[in-house]
Formats: sequence, structure tokens, C-alpha cells
Amino acid sequence: MNLLRAFLLTFLVVAPAVAETVAVDGGSVNVDRMVTGLDEPWAIAFLPEGDLLITERDGRLLNVSGGRASEISGVPRVVDRGQGGLLDVVLARNFATTRTLFLSYSAPMEGGAGTALASATLSADGARLENQKILFQMRLGSSAGQHFGSRIVEANDGTLFLTIGDRGDRERAQDTNRHNGKVVRVNRDGTTPSDNPFVQGGALPEIWSLGHRNPQGAALDAQGNLWLVEHGARGGDEINKPSKGLNYGWPVISYGRHYSGLKIGQGTEAAGLEQPLHYWDPSIAPSGMMIYSGKLFPDWRGDIFVGSLKFDMISRLEKNGSSASESERLFQDRYTRIRDIREAPDGTIWFLSVGDGAAYRISPE
Repeated sequence: MNLLRAFLLTFLVVAPAVAETVAVDGGSVNVDRMVTGLDEPWAIAFLPEGDLLITERDGRLLNVSGGRASEISGVPRVVDRGQGGLLDVVLARNFATTRTLFLSYSAPMEGGAGTALASATLSADGARLENQKILFQMRLGSSAGQHFGSRIVEANDGTLFLTIGDRGDRERAQDTNRHNGKVVRVNRDGTTPSDNPFVQGGALPEIWSLGHRNPQGAALDAQGNLWLVEHGARGGDEINKPSKGLNYGWPVISYGRHYSGLKIGQGTEAAGLEQPLHYWDPSIAPSGMMIYSGKLFPDWRGDIFVGSLKFDMISRLEKNGSSASESERLFQDRYTRIRDIREAPDGTIWFLSVGDGAAYRISPE
């Protein structure tokens, strides 16, 4: 870590100003700015003792504790290019006893860079990562700087889902011999689960679902089902519920258009391809995703929250069976480029603003 960065880290503080009260449907909430001075924050996680972990895209993992942030050593080498770098961080369900966490990142590999998933142990003092192990990485990298995907979800059975974008090579999302545009599923030791859909052949064995453009948000619902949100092109951002072995259509079908304005693929539907549960047109540039427990905000129980990089807001959607519809846009134009959104153990909701370089907490008024 260079001396300038070490100096700047001393100004990262957990010192909220007086809470801003913001109107929402049915009432109002408090929004506190909890951490400032962040540089391209990408993901946030909550340590059992109340401290925070925050990733910064250029390769830093921060431990925010006692009013100050310190950089954790032992982070994997990342390729900081375009949309790539150090991306998601998720604590293992049994972190309290194992201190295991998972990181996703753009790793150097043949052909350039590709999405990778690693596990590591956080030292007792929170200062370094130990016992690092690569659990998965794409078969082939590329020189493209976009569409790494990269959200991690630990399923109720302990397996790990990782989202991977098409890396800007859209036809590869339908190629079952490439990891581009896929959700993959691996065991915590990096092996392939025996019940994966293609473990007996027909596709790479890690693949869970295919035909995705760039899923940058993912979460489990109360029943343990995986949901994700992915970027469309010009319009056509989608919420999907990726199921075993199914194909979600990109780039054969889409509700958006290419940036040139030309039609994508065959239109909006085709035999054997799944329909989105919700789509946005125009695009909101979706990022992090959370499905809320209802712990502090009972009216939001089961609702989906999606950050928007384009419209500087959080989209709140209500689920209706296997579909979803947007019911509210929170904080429109108050906080810029919302990247991640997570529920803390106490039921408060936290989000990261890239434009503000800050982490915010939502709590009841």
C-alpha cells in the first residue's frame, strides 16, 4: 500500500452526521452516511462484531472498525481494467467459527482476464487474508474490460453461485463450452456438485444456467431460491430466477435493443428460452440486489431492492409468485451511482454510492 493511500485511509471514518429523513411510500426513513472517502466501492459485508468489510474495485479490501478503515493484506492479484477488479465479498454462513470469506474478482489468465472466485480466512485481528484458495475461474479470459458479472451467493445447502457476464462477446452466452454469460455453481472446496445440470455432459459441469448478459446483482429469497438482476443493452435490464439447466435467452431474445438501435436476435421470445420476471425499458443500469427479510420494515418483507447506476436510485419491487413489479423508486437523485445494497444483521439496509464514495445506512425514523 503506498504512503498516499495509507494517509487517505485515515480519513475514512464511521461517524454519521445527523440522519437525513427521507420520504418513502407510506412514511419516511432515516438515512445516515456511515463511511466516507471510499474509492470505487463495489461490495459490503458485515462482520459479527459489528465491523464492516468493503471492496474497492482497484484491489483493496478494507476493514472498517472503530471509526477507521485499514487495508487487509493478502488479497488476490486483480486486473484493474474497465469494469474489472476486486468485486464481491461474502462471508461464509459459518464465518463466526471458520472466519471463511469469499471474493470474486477479475483474475489474470490466458487471453487477458476473467472472473474468478476465491476463499480465504480472515485473521483474528482482521488485518490479513490467509489460506487463500481459488475455487473457480473462467476457462478462458479475454482482453475485454466489461461484463465480469461477479456476484456471489451461498445457497442454503452450502454450495456457491457465481454470476458471470458475457465479457462483451455476446454469442458466448449460448456457448456451453465457455463460462461467459453463465451462472456457475461449485462446492465450497471448488469441486463440482454432483447434482449440477450438466455434470454428466452436454456443457461445462460448473454451469447452472446460461444465456445471461451481465448479472451484477443476486440474492436468495426466504425459500432459498436464487434471483438475479442483469444489465440489458439499450433497455431490457432483467430480473430472473435462474433455475437448473435453463436458458435465459441472451442474445437470442431481449426486451432491449443494441446501442446502435438495431434489433437484438429474434425479438422478445423464442421456444425453449425463459422470459424475465421483470424488465426495465429504458435501462436503469442495475447493480446490487437484496431481498428484504422485513425485520425492521415489515411492509417491505420479501421485496426486492435493486441499486441503479444510471438513475441514482434504489428500485423497490414487490414479488407476486414468480413475477415482480416495480412499486417505488427510492431516493431518486439523492445519492449517485448506487453499486451495492445489503441487509445488515440488525435489519438495517446499507448501500454503497460510487459517486459519493460513501456507505449509507437506512433505518426507521
